[in-house]
Amino acid sequence: MKNPVLWVVLIGISIALIQQGLPVRSQGESQSDNKQMDNITIRQGETLFLSCSQGDFVTHTAWLNRSSILYAGEDKWSVDPRVSLVTLSQEEFTIKIEDVDVTDEGQYICAVQTSSRPRTTSVHIIVQVPPKIVNLSRDLVVNEGSNVTLMCLANGKPEPAIVWRMKSPSDDSLSSDSEVLDIPFISRYRAGVYECTAANDIAVDTQTVELTVNYAPSVSDGRDVGVTLGQRGVLQCEADAVPEADFEWYRDDRRIFNGLDGIEIEAAGALSRLTFFNVSEADYGNYTCVAINKLGSANTSFVLYEIIEPTSSTLLQVETSPSVLEMTSSDLEQTPLQNDLWEGPGAVQDGNSGTSTVFNPFCLLIAILQLLLKF
Repeated sequence: MKNPVLWVVLIGISIALIQQGLPVRSQGESQSDNKQMDNITIRQGETLFLSCSQGDFVTHTAWLNRSSILYAGEDKWSVDPRVSLVTLSQEEFTIKIEDVDVTDEGQYICAVQTSSRPRTTSVHIIVQVPPKIVNLSRDLVVNEGSNVTLMCLANGKPEPAIVWRMKSPSDDSLSSDSEVLDIPFISRYRAGVYECTAANDIAVDTQTVELTVNYAPSVSDGRDVGVTLGQRGVLQCEADAVPEADFEWYRDDRRIFNGLDGIEIEAAGALSRLTFFNVSEADYGNYTCVAINKLGSANTSFVLYEIIEPTSSTLLQVETSPSVLEMTSSDLEQTPLQNDLWEGPGAVQDGNSGTSTVFNPFCLLIAILQLLLKF
């Protein structure tokens, strides 16, 4: 057959009949030789080479995709710029398809016309697609006690497997092997970053969702503070809350404002400090810290009390033995101070006499008491 266009048309009709399972006869009514190659699996985006052997006495050759003609000999019939001719010789006929996509999947046929009969070689192309997450729940802000559902949908070929897990803080007990992760009656301890992973034989796609859980404040127990008159005193209040709490301070039932009576109030995140720069008698008493956010409030109480510093009129309590404390004035006058009783770290040895010269603050105290008792 010398008309290549007519031959290609007949080849197309023959291919259609072959795909329907009907017998095809050549000019001499002889059945064509049909060969099925193994399937070719290729990843999306890669380059595909299709090749078939020619043999002797070949008059016409063509590559077809299903019922579309890609190449007839050296003539390109496909308008797809990704398709090109690589080799056309007596030994082989090879074309190339670049950047393969899922639309390229299907059956391809190499048709060869020899002087005696037509011959076809077919191959099925399988395009694998890496997973891609196409629908994911957005970052969420919920109140404690709410029911939460996280969704993750992905495409890919083979179909990807979906896994949910709590990533930060890590919690292996909170996971799901499906597209949906349900968290009933969520608590503050379930807040964090959740990770969805879609995986198949080709690759893995991972995306995250941040989950914020709002809850009412809770405050630490207040610690009473003792301050000397005229000194600096600080009451500190700590609250755990989301969103962060606002703080209010009260003296009995009266609210305290920053800068009032030389008092400073400052807040830094979860902490609030009430500072007295020069404590007076009027400052001593009971104080209350209240932490507030949109979900509720909590409070704790403090006592600012006075610490009295020792003065010259304060009795000095000195640790000593009961026998010395019970001595009368006459006992003190008559009792010699024994060197071995009063020697201590302050004793200095006299090299000539072998005796010790002792200086001890307690000895000085006894001497003073003896003098005072004479008056």
